[in-house]
Amino acid sequence: MDKRTKFVLDEEEIPKQWYNIQADLPEPLPPVLHPVTGKPITPDDLAPLFPMELIKQEVSTERWIEIPEEVRDIYRLWRPTTLFRAHRLEKALDTPAKIFYKYEGSSPPGSHKPNTAVAQAYYNKKEGIKRIATETGAGQWGSALAFGGACFGIEIKVYMVSISYHQKPYRRVMMEVWGAKCVPSPSKDTKAGRAMLAEDPNCPGSLGLAISEAVEDAVSRDDTHYSLGSVLNHVLLHQTVNGLEAKKLVEKADAYPDIIVGCVGGGSNFAGLFLPFVRDKIDGTKPDLRIINVEPMSAPSMTKGPYAYDFGDKAGLTPLMKMFTLGHDFMPPPIHAGGLRYHGMAPIICHLANLGFVEGRAEHQLGTFEAGITFARSEGIISAPETDHAIKAGIDEALKCKETGEAKTILIAHSGHGHVDMASYDAYLAGKLKNYEYPEEKVKEALENLPKV
Repeated sequence: MDKRTKFVLDEEEIPKQWYNIQADLPEPLPPVLHPVTGKPITPDDLAPLFPMELIKQEVSTERWIEIPEEVRDIYRLWRPTTLFRAHRLEKALDTPAKIFYKYEGSSPPGSHKPNTAVAQAYYNKKEGIKRIATETGAGQWGSALAFGGACFGIEIKVYMVSISYHQKPYRRVMMEVWGAKCVPSPSKDTKAGRAMLAEDPNCPGSLGLAISEAVEDAVSRDDTHYSLGSVLNHVLLHQTVNGLEAKKLVEKADAYPDIIVGCVGGGSNFAGLFLPFVRDKIDGTKPDLRIINVEPMSAPSMTKGPYAYDFGDKAGLTPLMKMFTLGHDFMPPPIHAGGLRYHGMAPIICHLANLGFVEGRAEHQLGTFEAGITFARSEGIISAPETDHAIKAGIDEALKCKETGEAKTILIAHSGHGHVDMASYDAYLAGKLKNYEYPEEKVKEALENLPKV
């Protein structure tokens, strides 16, 4: 029996290029449409929001895109990250399955998010931008961009979903330590925020609304760009640094996965891991590989939403993207503690799901916290509540192997630690959390305002 626990790469093995799945898609992505004209969007349309290098990456079909040395130099603070064999979890489950997890919690902000935050801050700095406005759901992205801004001397303004702002105060503190300013969304700082507060002074907020505020902020100032931590093609591209490392590491472990699981809200963390692997499924090398995207029952875009064009934000300021969506008016329930609250999903993931290359699964939050505690008591790592969704699905697949006697290899995308999410664990342990399945009638209601395309 192979008793190795850790599989590592040398610092010089950090990938020098990101992998762009758009070069290998069997069908091209549906076009992104202008929110006013309904016509395919142009680079000039996006120029007020993003640096031109990111716009080029968004539409590129080049298979490999160079990682700037300035970005790789900062990546060296925590990359390459480790692939772990979960021997103790396997023993606790009494399963013949081999369970591995690629751990992204060793970055300074404690998650996968800096893989793109550092890159986005770099490209903005290179274009002379002095300030970036962004949104954050549970705070992982806001803290990562605050870190990226500190690396390159850029001012960061973060609109954080109100319920998370109050549930997770230490995420805000992390942002402030790195020099960012964080406000709860809806806020009084924007027209979109003030309108929502007038409608509902106690609004818990949503990621779609926070995006509206950040976009409005960015377009109102000449020195400011907008930055998004998930969903967009260039964000998923930057995250593939993780999947490329993982491919090298599973070779070292002689353990190509049969099943890959990861949590998805907008989809960037998991896509970053699985995109280099899904290429093997597309070209027929590994046709039986299963790739399971795990989302919350309370925000089930992949498992309950239609595949349709929708705005990326509540106010309808962003381009129209084709994705699985609960409608841009979707407002997540405040009892949900695990992040992953976005109404839509990354178009690349949705396209791959529509073509049958990946699948979606929804989990209740109580089960995910239970899985996270099982993982912590066996593997030692207290995981982010978001990551617990992936752990839950990984455990379930391992238990299926116990029933069938199959020794399948399972790879879990471990997106980060939960050290600043103790309030959520405290609520779970105190019995204050409840399961919530987003009802079909709410889905229909939220979809009434889908744009007509």
